[in-house]
Amino acid sequence: MEGNWKFQLRIMVSARLAALLRGDPSCAAHPALHDVLHGYGASMMCLYDSFAEYVDEAERVGPENYPLYEWTRDTIENPEKKARYLETFTVYVGDEAVYDRHVADSLQTALSRLVDHAEIKGVARVDTNPANRQPPATRQ
Repeated sequence: MEGNWKFQLRIMVSARLAALLRGDPSCAAHPALHDVLHGYGASMMCLYDSFAEYVDEAERVGPENYPLYEWTRDTIENPEKKARYLETFTVYVGDEAVYDRHVADSLQTALSRLVDHAEIKGVARVDTNPANRQPPATRQ
């Protein structure tokens, strides 16, 4: 039986476009992307920046309260992973990082039309179904 999962979209962009979009949740640097996001009340945040904020907060509050602290810190400190996450953006609809299927379907269709493999490399979809998630490896 299929659950009532929520979905999240992620957009992979070129390093050049990523540098323009970081810190610009409205995506004004890419007018077509801006128009699609605006039509859905959506914005984007760089995945690397999200991870860095998580690590900073964990270090301020106490990492023992942040179960993914070590994995996230190791991820952003790994040069190869850092490069990939600097070019990956999470799409937020309103303030929500996950949203209903019909919203994800429609938004993914609209965003996929923008993929040119040069500036916008692709659109990926993840869901909240635990069976589809692979937890980070724990340290031994």
